[in-house]
Amino acid sequence: MQAIYQLDVQGDDFLGGLELFLKQESDDDMVFTLARDWARGTWEHLPTCDDLIRKAALKWDLSRLSVVDRSILRLSVYQIRYCSEIPGKVVINEAIEIAKKYSGDQSPRFVNGVLDAVLKKIRDEDR
Repeated sequence: MQAIYQLDVQGDDFLGGLELFLKQESDDDMVFTLARDWARGTWEHLPTCDDLIRKAALKWDLSRLSVVDRSILRLSVYQIRYCSEIPGKVVINEAIEIAKKYSGDQSPRFVNGVLDAVLKKIRDEDR
């Protein structure tokens, strides 16, 4: 989530320093690989992820969301949409926990509602 936050703030300029940033955050090779792949994948599929968020958060413009909430949602939507090996409910539960830790009091409920709607939409599309 921190890498997505940095990408949101710095844009493509951060991609060159992404691996160094992630290596500083963890010395576990598996954690590094997952974080790198998820960050790059989220950024690569950002238009699709943002579109899914917009459709699920009807009364909210992405620019009005805090960078933390936007980062949590983007990463989670990427994982729900493109990482089929991770159950959607697991992604949502992890996102809620991250929101509890790093965002405001109302964020966990908001994140849950948006991601639940995204998961339902993706499941309906896949049928």
